[in-house]
Amino acid sequence: MTSRVRGALSAALIALACLLVPFGAVAAWAAYGLADTGRYVTTMAPLAADPAVRDSVADAVEGEVGEPVRPLVRSFTRTPAFGTAWDEGNRAVHQAVLRAVREGGHHEVTVDIAPIAARVALPRTEIAVLPASQLDRLRKGYDVLEVAGFWLPVSAAVLAAAGIAVAACRRRALTATALGTALGGALLGFAVAVGRRLTLTDLPDPVHRPAVGAVYDALTATLRTVSWLLVAVGLAVALACWLTGRYGWPRARRGPAGPVPDPAQQPTRAQA
Repeated sequence: MTSRVRGALSAALIALACLLVPFGAVAAWAAYGLADTGRYVTTMAPLAADPAVRDSVADAVEGEVGEPVRPLVRSFTRTPAFGTAWDEGNRAVHQAVLRAVREGGHHEVTVDIAPIAARVALPRTEIAVLPASQLDRLRKGYDVLEVAGFWLPVSAAVLAAAGIAVAACRRRALTATALGTALGGALLGFAVAVGRRLTLTDLPDPVHRPAVGAVYDALTATLRTVSWLLVAVGLAVALACWLTGRYGWPRARRGPAGPVPDPAQQPTRAQA
């Protein structure tokens, strides 16, 4: 295999690996972060103290029960018991959605809000959180994420290692991989920011935008951290490769190409 072919193959493998980096990060975040009930509840727990989230909860409960209970629910959200009810509600919602996605079925997903209902004397405690029309699409996406969440990061790592291994100049290939990883991290952060803007713009009710923005920021905090980490590690590795190539240890000087004559065999000036 010539150096030109090795360079082209290495460039293709590294480019594909760097392209998979942001997609692999999103798939792993969704499969191992959002799909884990304990992590989801822990992520959502601080939002119980957000005023915009409290107001949205009061509006949602009032919209479901169809009665003017917003002042009662809003006063309840300001009590310490709301934090416990918020965690229990998020756990129940998450488990109900996962159960519906994994087990199948075509019925809407409901959750019991008994902790809140007992405080404000609601007439019923079952509210709908996911309509049946969205279950099929959500189930297909979940099946894809379960596979992609593991194989995309693994494929990116394998392709990057193969691209560096077949390269004619491995230092240059490692530098390109590091810069591509940093670029993938930057694209990931940009995608998270664009997704936030699009999510808030598509809301039919602008009043709930602060609450949705707080939830979006809480759920994507891990993605933002990963994007900054990819940028930092990629640039650090690229800088280390450049410094090593420019200011590395000097190589030993090569000797003359021809055989060195024996000094004993050379005629001295006196013999000449």
